Amino acid sequence: MKQLFALLSGLIFGFGLIISGMSDPAKVLNFLDVFGTWDPSLAFVMGGAILVTAPGFALLTRKRATPFFDSTFRIPTNTDLDPKLLTGATMFGVGWGLGGFCPGPALTALPIAAGGTLVFVPFMLGGMWLARNTPDLPTRKGAMQ
Repeated sequence: MKQLFALLSGLIFGFGLIISGMSDPAKVLNFLDVFGTWDPSLAFVMGGAILVTAPGFALLTRKRATPFFDSTFRIPTNTDLDPKLLTGATMFGVGWGLGGFCPGPALTALPIAAGGTLVFVPFMLGGMWLARNTPDLPTRKGAMQ
């Protein structure tokens, strides 16, 4: 049952991306081009998603002790800004800015063969594989011990 709802959620998310036009990398790149052909529609899509989702999450976490398909809510509590987090966020942002894709829209645009998708997705999957299978490099603090 958990996988069925995950599939349905993914399909709804994907259809939402297609309907809103967010699977088009040109739309995303125009959002990032503040001094050129700026297109604010991505901000409205994100704002609309937050307005719809936030009250539901707030209501759900107050009324239920556990989520429907898990033993606990997984609300992040770590507030540390470590080098691994900052490096990952920077790489994600640079990749998003250069390619016009982030993982969800890239996978959504794959079946419609949007420009650059066939290059972006294999490199994205390779990066995900590397992130999972590369041993952690010692941090500066760890190297000094």
